[in-house]
Amino acid sequence: MTSRLKEKNDIKILILHLLGAVSYPLEFHHINDMVLQDDFVGGFDFYQCFAELCDSGNIAKITGEEGVALYEITPQGRDVAQTLSSSLLPYIRQRSEKSALRYLDFQKRKVNIKSVATPRDDGKFDLFCSLEENGISLMELKLVVATSERVVKIRETFRDRPEHAYRCLLAVMTGEMDYLLM
Repeated sequence: MTSRLKEKNDIKILILHLLGAVSYPLEFHHINDMVLQDDFVGGFDFYQCFAELCDSGNIAKITGEEGVALYEITPQGRDVAQTLSSSLLPYIRQRSEKSALRYLDFQKRKVNIKSVATPRDDGKFDLFCSLEENGISLMELKLVVATSERVVKIRETFRDRPEHAYRCLLAVMTGEMDYLLM
């Protein structure tokens, strides 16, 4: 389970760090999704800190193609990120950056990852996981999972590495990888 950043300065540093890692302008909803996906930052805190970063000149709003509003890190914001990023826990900094870059790659490739858990009458859970690319379903998988803790772990792993789940399942199903079942 992740722990949320509580200090506004830490949240601002994380936002600037991620925008610096990306290094090109993004629409607001992409920045929002990119920052919130690992659950280190809550939505309300993100909105508040993002607005303050814009007001202080660390993030600039520009107009992109077709009049779309885009946001980019300014030289001042880049300096702040480079100076203060080391104050974030390495785990948070590295995981967030990896997730942000993967999120943007998936956006370009139009990859969609879903996982939905539904409680069953017997106390277990039905967990449905799917992976799509460009609107084409690559994988749909339904599992029965015994505990809510296990559901959280599976969903987190699938969210973090859906391509690994897909490749492993494909390898097992094609006989390219064998497992001893007990």
